[in-house]
Amino acid sequence: MLIEDIEPLLQSIRAGVEFIEIYGLDTVPVPDSLLAECERRRIPVRLLAAAVANQVFKTEKKPKVFGIAKVPRPRRLTDLSEMTGDLILLDGVKIVGNIGAIVRTSFALGASGIVLVDSDLGSIADRRLIRASRGYVFSLPIVLASRAEALQYFQDNGMRPVVFEADGDHTVGDLDGMDERLVLMFGSERIGPSGDFSDIAARSVSIPMNPAAESLNVSVSAGIALHARARRNLSR
Repeated sequence: MLIEDIEPLLQSIRAGVEFIEIYGLDTVPVPDSLLAECERRRIPVRLLAAAVANQVFKTEKKPKVFGIAKVPRPRRLTDLSEMTGDLILLDGVKIVGNIGAIVRTSFALGASGIVLVDSDLGSIADRRLIRASRGYVFSLPIVLASRAEALQYFQDNGMRPVVFEADGDHTVGDLDGMDERLVLMFGSERIGPSGDFSDIAARSVSIPMNPAAESLNVSVSAGIALHARARRNLSR
């Protein structure tokens, strides 16, 4: 897989991604922070002529540094069972930029993992997702699952999602007082989560907002919920 730019490269290396080689341009110095990580992990660094890079990247925007790495083993739902932090369930969220932002926030605020249902992604090694998450996509378990697989997993493990609705039974501030592990479920902004997941939800939560506003971006909603849960998740 191809990973571009300094921050995604650094985060991927620190997450343990196995790199074959990292490339820089002979016209631009490779950042010292990246060179130090490569030396520590014994990752070869090679300089390319700008003309060669122009042949590799046909687009107008070309990375100044990039790497070739092996795709990590796909995560399974069972990988999430031994963890203690909250899970994020994204049902029908397809905009890669939103998924990437949620990945970064989830890692920063202590979530254990993310389950993606009906995301249209074939792999978490999708180049767009790596870029949108700034490389954090490899820093916590992210599982691509079918709706049936996710439903079965949650039911088998006694986990009932928390659904976010405009007229929820709880406010987002109440999340701080819930000591158990939660599954925070978010659907697309247009239609929300599917009825299959809403039917098994244990609680409904609302985020106070200006009634003149139609909705919040899903990544913003997830960030608000994760911040409310940060005290619990970051202490585990």
